[in-house]
Amino acid sequence: MPQTDFSELPSPPSRAAPPGFAFINSYAALPANFFSRQGPVPVANPRLIRFNQELASELGIDWQVLDPPTLASIFSGNLMPSGAEPIAMAYAGHQFGQFVPQLGDGRAILLGEVIDRSGMRRDIQLKGAGRTAYSRGGDGRAAVGPVLREYLVGEAMHALGIAATRALAAVATGETVVRERGLPGAILTRVAASHVRVGTFEYFAARRDLGAVKRLADYVIERHYPDLKAAEHPYLELLRSVAARQAKLVASWMHVGFIHGVMNTDNMTVSGETIDFGPCAFMDGYDPETVFSSIDGVGRYKFANQPPAAQWNLARFAETLLPLMDSDANRAAAAANEVIAAFADQFEELWLSGMCAKLGLFTREAEDLELVSAWLELMQRNQCDYTLTFRRLCDAVEAGGAAEAQLCASLVHPGEYQQWAPRWRSRLAREPQTAKERAASMRKVNPAFIPRNHRIEQAITAAIERDDFAPFEELQLVLARPFEDQKGFEAYAAAPQPAERVLQTFCGT
Repeated sequence: MPQTDFSELPSPPSRAAPPGFAFINSYAALPANFFSRQGPVPVANPRLIRFNQELASELGIDWQVLDPPTLASIFSGNLMPSGAEPIAMAYAGHQFGQFVPQLGDGRAILLGEVIDRSGMRRDIQLKGAGRTAYSRGGDGRAAVGPVLREYLVGEAMHALGIAATRALAAVATGETVVRERGLPGAILTRVAASHVRVGTFEYFAARRDLGAVKRLADYVIERHYPDLKAAEHPYLELLRSVAARQAKLVASWMHVGFIHGVMNTDNMTVSGETIDFGPCAFMDGYDPETVFSSIDGVGRYKFANQPPAAQWNLARFAETLLPLMDSDANRAAAAANEVIAAFADQFEELWLSGMCAKLGLFTREAEDLELVSAWLELMQRNQCDYTLTFRRLCDAVEAGGAAEAQLCASLVHPGEYQQWAPRWRSRLAREPQTAKERAASMRKVNPAFIPRNHRIEQAITAAIERDDFAPFEELQLVLARPFEDQKGFEAYAAAPQPAERVLQTFCGT
């Protein structure tokens, strides 16, 4: 591999640097055109809303020595931990298909990186920390609603087993943020494997700075794909590896009915994590045409379009790497096109495997795709709640009888289930598990609880209107165990009543 030496990324110190962090900042060691050095803008009266103690311990943060006011000061940006090198990262991006050559962290400050207890390097970033060099006229702040939404959805995704950025802390700022009206301000502390995006590569490629593209690619390989350093064609293999992670990620979204809502290239990480939970949502009633985002007027990122949207983004990523792949432009393009073309089959294999597991099928047969497709079409025609109906199928496969009758009663046209079920039962009969074993396996992939849009809105409303964070806390508690039947919390699994339905979600800016 051509050498840009990131093999000597610094090792963690033997003990945490006071107050409680052990920052090791490799991205801040990159050239100055990769970021802007600046600290968070102080806030008036920081107050800790929630601190993720479990995640803090995982990150090796010695949080026990820090009292709540100190934690609030750190995670609002008022107190800078020892060893932090605060920066705002530069990047570009295609937003709804239109290229914007400079975006960047307009309201986020990367404090630094830590090595967690598993040896993985992770970013710690404040979101809503004030204006930066990339704010483009914005105030750089966040309101409490988007902060609570991102906290809830990010942690729920993690509990569901889906790669996602995580929430370390939420802090109220004691200041008002002006949007359509005055709203209480807040700051989220976000943790990610890194914040390098497809748009980061586009930023340098648009400036024809091939040296910076190479430097960034080598950095990403060292940080996320170190096995590629010995590859004959490392930059082609980088494209292939990122494509594989994106196929897995988007398939996992589809399995639980998640709609990202704003799949721009600046919201696609090369680490393969879900990032930015603004106009996102989980479907209630199954419909592949579902759009929640208030800024997606044409349905570019509707539920069914997420796989091709990811493929389109990967093509933009490939374009930035072409000069590094091969000195012959035609050979580079041919190799990249092969990777991009393979994405559709790669995604479908992962998607079908997961969907079969949701139906209790753990071996594979030729007719499985048709069986899954027929089930989804049935769900759409019957206006089925995506999460509840799959969960009821777990009961039906184990108990039959009354459980199957309950499932049928939830359908607009119950006869359609009675036509489809014999084919499903016949297929299940060729599986090795008992009914009880199969149901248990199905319950591990069909959640009982998701971040229902109306529940999130109820938690946000309580926080904004009454400064009441109890609904947020309870919802967070329930979502931490999505696959368990939690006695006393059954209402959180229920679909919204007509008056409770949330039809649009909004960007946090």
